Amino acid sequence: MLKTILITLLIVAISIALLSVKILLKKNGRFPNTHVGGSKAMRERGIGCVQSQDREARRPNPHAVAERKTCSEPE
Repeated sequence: MLKTILITLLIVAISIALLSVKILLKKNGRFPNTHVGGSKAMRERGIGCVQSQDREARRPNPHAVAERKTCSEPE
């Protein structure tokens, strides 16, 4: 049981080390931007991140006309 856990931890540690080689060795190394908004091809097609689209949709419209209350509506 202990042998299996140690082997598993070793494999995970090696995997993390190999995945981070580029980030650690490259000057100013960073994780790649995998968001939809970070892709140039997606921006050219007009496709954006869902969170950004939702934020834009929730912003109040400065050109909206305020609705009037009529006499028949209760306050």
